[in-house]
Amino acid sequence: MKEKLTELENKDMVYGVHAVTESLEANTGNKLYIQDDLKGKNVDKIKALAAKKKVSISWTPKKSLFEMTGGAVHQGFVLRVSEFAYAELDDILEKAEMQDNPLVLILDGLTDPHNFGSILRTADATGVTGVIIPKHRAVGVTPVVAKTSTGAVQHVPIARVTNLSQTLDKLKSAGFWIFGTDMNGTPSHQWNTSGKLALLIGNEGKGISQNIKKQVDEMITIPMDGHVQSLNASVAAAVLMYEVFRNKI
Repeated sequence: MKEKLTELENKDMVYGVHAVTESLEANTGNKLYIQDDLKGKNVDKIKALAAKKKVSISWTPKKSLFEMTGGAVHQGFVLRVSEFAYAELDDILEKAEMQDNPLVLILDGLTDPHNFGSILRTADATGVTGVIIPKHRAVGVTPVVAKTSTGAVQHVPIARVTNLSQTLDKLKSAGFWIFGTDMNGTPSHQWNTSGKLALLIGNEGKGISQNIKKQVDEMITIPMDGHVQSLNASVAAAVLMYEVFRNKI
């Protein structure tokens, strides 16, 4: 409970070299805290960037940074930021119209910030058009997400929607095919990834919710030959994102 409360209280901060650098570059930083006994290239680089962006610096003891981040690995850098600016669904749809083979990722009730951050990192690497998440019963963009994504939160549009079912209808109206992941479906290597694609990734434990499953056009299965029954959500998402990316190149 203490960890969850800390994260809720610290939604206005990011930490770690990559996340802090990306946030400063994106002009979302308000105040920078640097570990007072830290030296090296990263300090010089981030200090110079903060000066360029006119962000004030506070040289802070390591213990204080530890307390500020709830014991997270901050690498000596903590940045107060403005609230994360989510994209609008229409922005993602507009961006998709300018691409030949857009892929939109929909996360149905993902709750692990590390999974979310990892998915965003791969989404950026594979040129995903945008990511859609529900406003309720799902993780949003938190400091852990920002750090795990190594700055990808600043490059991949993320939209939060109130009603996932209505969003799928809107995507279908815009010409998207809706795909989901399931144990029984089309093997991923036989997946026709041409056209406008929307890929649903379900909750870590429950998978895709039953009411949403009814709107899926086709289920995709990742072939497995081991003893475990399923892959981690971020790993499964990465395999399928790269399948689409592979076919593009």
